Amino acid sequence: MTRHVDYGTRDALLVVDMQNDFCEGGALAVTGGTALVPGINAEIQAAREAGALVLASRDWHPVDHVSFQHRGGPWPVHCVQDTPGAAFHPGLALPDETIRVSKATAFDADAYSAFDGTGLGGYLRDRGVTRVVVCGLAMDVCVQATARDARQEGFDVVLLERLTEPVDPEARGRCREELEQAGIEVRA
Repeated sequence: MTRHVDYGTRDALLVVDMQNDFCEGGALAVTGGTALVPGINAEIQAAREAGALVLASRDWHPVDHVSFQHRGGPWPVHCVQDTPGAAFHPGLALPDETIRVSKATAFDADAYSAFDGTGLGGYLRDRGVTRVVVCGLAMDVCVQATARDARQEGFDVVLLERLTEPVDPEARGRCREELEQAGIEVRA
């Protein structure tokens, strides 16, 4: 598997929402999600070997979250705390020291970005991180929001496009363009 990033100690690899409910067979499956796992595992290994920080965000919803359709939200029930659907994909090789970032944990507020209400920006700055490398699911929802917020927090941001899939396949080009316009480096 070809890598496209030379990691260093001031980098963080942020794996976004590689959870069972977002992979094939899940409540809100993204086509091609499971196929990303081997490539993401290679990036995790490369980041670890270079001394970069490895983080994994996850939707971690309460049972009656505001984003669910029965509450008037846009999504089916997904990634409910402590359920199999909220677990990281079983093939994902997350080291024990991976920082797990839980988002959208309040009943009354949704959060697409790993930076939304989590304190992640401050944490990364405290650790001396200057660049955030982003991959995971889904390109046109949580990955895009996370990459944008990382840039707004002042980090250099690289999106690994080959290691993300959109909910809407036709959104890939639009997402790439919008992210590049926001100052994010998108690598094929």
